[in-house]
Amino acid sequence: MPAQIIETNTAAFNAVDINTITLDIIENALRNAREEMDATLFRTAMSPGIREQGDAFPLIADRRGKMIVGQFGSFLDGFLNGYEGTIEAGDMVWLSDPYSCEGAVSHNNDWLIILPIFREGRLTAWACMFGHMTDIGGKVPGSLPTDALSVFEEGIRIPPIKIYKKGELQEDILKLVLHQTRMPEWCRADLHAIIASCRVAEKRIHEICERFGDDFLASATDELLERNKRAMGHLINTAVSESKVSFEDYICDDGRGHGPYKIKCTMWRTGEKVILDFDGTDPQAMGSINFYLNENMLKMFFGIYMVMVFDPQVMFNDGFYDLVDVRIPQGSLLKPDFPAALSCRTHALGRIFDVLGALLGQGQPEFLNAAGFSSSPHLMFSGHHEDTGEWFQLFQIGFGGIPGRPWGDGADGHSLWPGFTNVPNEFLERYFPMRITEYTSLADSGGAGQNRGGNGILMTYEFLNAGIISIHDDRWFTYPWGVNGGEPGSRSRKILRKGDGSEVILPSKCDNIHVEKGDQLDYITWGGGGWGNPLKRDASLVALEVARGLVSVEAASTLYGVVLNTDGSVDIKATETKRASKVDTDKTREIFNFGPDINELRANAIAETGLAAPIAPKW
Repeated sequence: MPAQIIETNTAAFNAVDINTITLDIIENALRNAREEMDATLFRTAMSPGIREQGDAFPLIADRRGKMIVGQFGSFLDGFLNGYEGTIEAGDMVWLSDPYSCEGAVSHNNDWLIILPIFREGRLTAWACMFGHMTDIGGKVPGSLPTDALSVFEEGIRIPPIKIYKKGELQEDILKLVLHQTRMPEWCRADLHAIIASCRVAEKRIHEICERFGDDFLASATDELLERNKRAMGHLINTAVSESKVSFEDYICDDGRGHGPYKIKCTMWRTGEKVILDFDGTDPQAMGSINFYLNENMLKMFFGIYMVMVFDPQVMFNDGFYDLVDVRIPQGSLLKPDFPAALSCRTHALGRIFDVLGALLGQGQPEFLNAAGFSSSPHLMFSGHHEDTGEWFQLFQIGFGGIPGRPWGDGADGHSLWPGFTNVPNEFLERYFPMRITEYTSLADSGGAGQNRGGNGILMTYEFLNAGIISIHDDRWFTYPWGVNGGEPGSRSRKILRKGDGSEVILPSKCDNIHVEKGDQLDYITWGGGGWGNPLKRDASLVALEVARGLVSVEAASTLYGVVLNTDGSVDIKATETKRASKVDTDKTREIFNFGPDINELRANAIAETGLAAPIAPKW
């Protein structure tokens, strides 16, 4: 039974004609309100994951719950379809359970606030925001256990409940939830910051209505949605073929020794509608890498890619959703059956971007991106301060290489999410017992190409206090593929160097790793794949990157065919000769370069980490 909206004023909104200038003013007012939501949150949250890195996603929707401005697609359909209660003025809903909202949030750490905006008894709009909580209880600090077998091991699950009821804060509910977390003060502050950001949007909606009228806002949002649908319809018709095209990629493992896990999607167009069919994707994993993929979220991912590649001027919103048909098999990695574990779903979420890019680019390889930094690798470090006994707990997201693209190189050391920023090293050293001894772009980790893939990051942590670390990463035995003649980017690696001089190579997903004072962790992220034949790269640019430490002298010669003089300048004649000889012996280049065979990669990962049993999928 869908949610019941209680309105004391049931008068319909009247359609009004809006000129282009007024429409643009309202559109930009909504865009600004969305940016102000972020600013409010980041200035008032306490956890570094939200305050410093920006791990939160806003949304302003129309009266029917369709996103007008936002980042992650509409959360509201899944909530409205599954919520059996009433919604009325003064209410505010809080939830985190993915199974209660069709995956609108995809693991328990993401706390979502939904604020219906009423004016004179009528529902006029919605404001929403969710943010990642550093800890919500569960079996490990950080609440993202790599070895979880069910969602019950992953911290408190909040069903859709009213945190505010008719304007009154439900203090007992808040107290009950915070009691389950290891970081209650951070969670309290972050939650109230999320609420405050929604209040900002509510205030701005009222201001727009007071300036232009409720009917103008309703008609403007209708037109913004329709305008997006027209633009996206044109893009789909011109960029998506009626012929089927498929692509598959892999999540390396599930943290329990099983993998790789395949994500497969087939795309085609029927009339004006594009179909994205994930038939062939592996069944759900035993471990926590399952990703409950909300269909609206995938539609937004698809729309953002289309807009950014083909027409960045298009405002993306929910208007085009009727033009996309998403088909995900029940019981698969992307639509697991309850109570499958979900906490480490980030890797599958990110890999969706690589798959979509490959699908959309195959028909027009000139627009094809390589594989990039398609994840948000996590480091958790926790324990008790030796001097005070006070509990500390860090959640940090790592950065890596953006893929080589048709229009240029990928960025070095960047986040999967464009709006994320790094946690400053000074912040880490001030608030946590650690020292950052190295933080650098790792030379040659980006795939070689006419347009180079972005380099990954080498970040070395020295622990100044004993504690426990957890690591969540991927691409530790599969490579981020290159395209159009480009080379793959490098793999991720995690090396723990003990105080006695010994080294341990850690798998990409592990929990409860004990570290002692003086131990160091080399946290190496992967690079983006390269785009185009490396032999066509500007030799002077290769020389400049060698000077800057982004490419090694050896890679300049072997991969780019660039010979350097002792002063670092290009030996033009030797370079021409070397490149000519390499062209003669160069093998035929496919559109995709995946690197070595996946079984060989799996065997290498087993050998590196000393795992006793073969890694094989298990369901």
